[in-house]
Amino acid sequence: MARTGLVGVAKTAITSRERLAVLRPRHGVLTVHTAYWPDEIREPGPAPTLPVTDRDLELAEMLLTHLKGIDPGAVRDEYAEALDQLVAAVTAGRELEVPAVPREPPQDLMEALEASIRASRRTEGTPR
Repeated sequence: MARTGLVGVAKTAITSRERLAVLRPRHGVLTVHTAYWPDEIREPGPAPTLPVTDRDLELAEMLLTHLKGIDPGAVRDEYAEALDQLVAAVTAGRELEVPAVPREPPQDLMEALEASIRASRRTEGTPR
């Protein structure tokens, strides 16, 4: 398959359900990717459209400018970390810790964007 650039198509049973799968070589290993059956694919409905103001575009550009160049090493999979901690606690027979109450999400998206830009500027040392 690696020499021809072709992939294999197969059927597999996962949790007692037959699935379509694609087999392809990657880094010297044969990988399997599950896929949808044709009848499982639906067209998305029409997306809602809202008017975009110049202020919206300005804020979006500012946010993109301040957040570009992210360090992939700084991004963490918090779910996997929490799951590892849970597994370690259960296997060690320790009492499970109660997770902290999550923060309330911002009520206003524009306010959250502006706060994010302000925080980014403070981190970079850019004035207002």
